[in-house]
Amino acid sequence: MDGPAAKQMTSGMQHDRAAGSGEPQRHFASDNYAGVHPEVLAAIAAANAGHVPGYGDDPYTAAAEAAFRALLGDDARVFFAFNGTGANVIALAAALRPYQAVICPHSAHLNVDECGAFERFAGSKLITVPTADGKLTPHDVARGVRQVGNVHHVQAAAISISQSTEVGTVYTLDEMAALGAIAHEYNLLFHVDGARLANAAVALDVDLQTLLLATGVDVCTFGGTKNGLLFGEAIIFPKDHPAIERLPYTRKQGMQLASKMRFVAAQFEALLRDDLWRRSARHANAMAQRLAARLRRIDGVRIAYPVDANGVFAALAPQHIAALQAERRFYVWDEDASIVRWMAAFDTTESDVDEFAAAIERVTAPHVPSVAAVGTRSDRR
Repeated sequence: MDGPAAKQMTSGMQHDRAAGSGEPQRHFASDNYAGVHPEVLAAIAAANAGHVPGYGDDPYTAAAEAAFRALLGDDARVFFAFNGTGANVIALAAALRPYQAVICPHSAHLNVDECGAFERFAGSKLITVPTADGKLTPHDVARGVRQVGNVHHVQAAAISISQSTEVGTVYTLDEMAALGAIAHEYNLLFHVDGARLANAAVALDVDLQTLLLATGVDVCTFGGTKNGLLFGEAIIFPKDHPAIERLPYTRKQGMQLASKMRFVAAQFEALLRDDLWRRSARHANAMAQRLAARLRRIDGVRIAYPVDANGVFAALAPQHIAALQAERRFYVWDEDASIVRWMAAFDTTESDVDEFAAAIERVTAPHVPSVAAVGTRSDRR
């Protein structure tokens, strides 16, 4: 590789090892950057023995499905997928027809960062709503339901929210229940993009039954990749729904059915065992809180959104962003507002946070000169 892309990669990679150490440096760009949790890695190795049937007809998948039912109840149905984009698209495509639409925040990952996958695969439309804090409201939903029964207009059939949201905020249980109520009032599917659902559950200090069943969620994704898995997401129907019958076929057609399903399922069984999902998310959230506490003492840094889960969004001067990106990888979330995103992961340590906060304090000091920006991609996940 050569040209500008190669130069950008080289500039960023020279900072990928901690100073004076052979250890790879931990970054705050995304919880996707973290490796695999040791307990999950052990489960993958344990599953790598002998021959078992493919495509989910195996004891590992059965065990993972049973683990989810233990948390959600016997009526819950679970389907595993490769990644978050696929899980979101498949869940909605199984429930909607091409002439129907999904109401969602404008900032939704489904809208901004899935490269039009939903529109292309499902053939349906997104009705997006601007929000101040990443949260959809019942008023937004009511405004989005228009021209019901008019053959000339797309028909709203679902709402989709992210929990936690793309800006790190978390819907309260009351907020989710209000959305569930109005969704069902208008006969809309209530879908939750749960890439960081574990972080939201920990932030609210609730179990999955309360978070999903008590609020009226029809289908959600449960993120694994951002919480210590090598790969894999789960599509969960907390209760019976007509789309369950169609989901297996939609998943296969959507290229999300793993032949060696045991390696996805074994990871989820390990994640649910002994509350590993909750322990990992709790730690990531705590590290984000630690970073936010440090930032509040630094002049020239403003926290842009409430720090509810494992993300910190901060506004600082463009020259300070450039200086810091010359050392560390992270993404600029909003170039116009000069807002960046810093994510904590299950393996983020207190020393990682403290060293990063010290770097922020150093580069925002008045005497620090500006440098050219490095790696300013706006990838959201």
